[in-house]
Amino acid sequence: MIHATHITEAGSCSTACLNAEHLDIGYNHDTVVADISVQLKCGQSLALVGTNGSGKSTLLKTIVGLLQPLSGEIIALGNKPGSVPQGIAYLSQFHVSGFVLPLRAIDVVRMGRFSKLGLWGRATKADEELVMAAMKTMGIDQLANTPLWYLSGGQQQRTYIAQVLAHRADMLVLDEPTAGLDAAGQEIFSQAMKAELSRGATVITATHDIKEASLCDLVMLLARQVVAIGTPQEILTPDLLLKTFGIQIPHH
Repeated sequence: MIHATHITEAGSCSTACLNAEHLDIGYNHDTVVADISVQLKCGQSLALVGTNGSGKSTLLKTIVGLLQPLSGEIIALGNKPGSVPQGIAYLSQFHVSGFVLPLRAIDVVRMGRFSKLGLWGRATKADEELVMAAMKTMGIDQLANTPLWYLSGGQQQRTYIAQVLAHRADMLVLDEPTAGLDAAGQEIFSQAMKAELSRGATVITATHDIKEASLCDLVMLLARQVVAIGTPQEILTPDLLLKTFGIQIPHH
């Protein structure tokens, strides 16, 4: 039996962009992770670390409102999850749009502006500037008119990250964002997240990558229960990583 270790909390309720108390998450009546309590200040970053099936994606989907909590409380950006879609940008692990429709890279990134424009809103010059800036940040501006299906896996992932950046959201919720990225792409992503945090955005990332997690303000270790929550220095220890992954994970 793994007992949760809650080492520290992020900030106070008055400044929290994410506040969960005794939250149970899952599908229908099947609990995946129970009794999650965490607070995250605006402008901070949180890494969710664990194996496949540990509850990372389930928690992210609950934060953005795709799944309803089974019990407990969760508030994101001061509201019930899903009630302010323009405030949260979500990157899932699975993308089907580019393979159902003949979209170019720029068409995919433009989707990041849809929640702000509404169904019938027309993109302005400022919207287009945000789209192109996001593509330039991710190093894909020269691929703007390339069909998505023609891009490599890493280039496609950069395109979807650019879509999230174009949103200019107050909270970024990212599920395995560096999957498929090479070393250069990972560094570009890391710099992009630093820029998002510097402008005051909150970033929540699910990852297997211990190095990536070590750059965040807070880390939550998950193994179908909360193993521990705290700063990377407190949490990314051999003993806690062993409890999370079931094997010894070297961390330097």
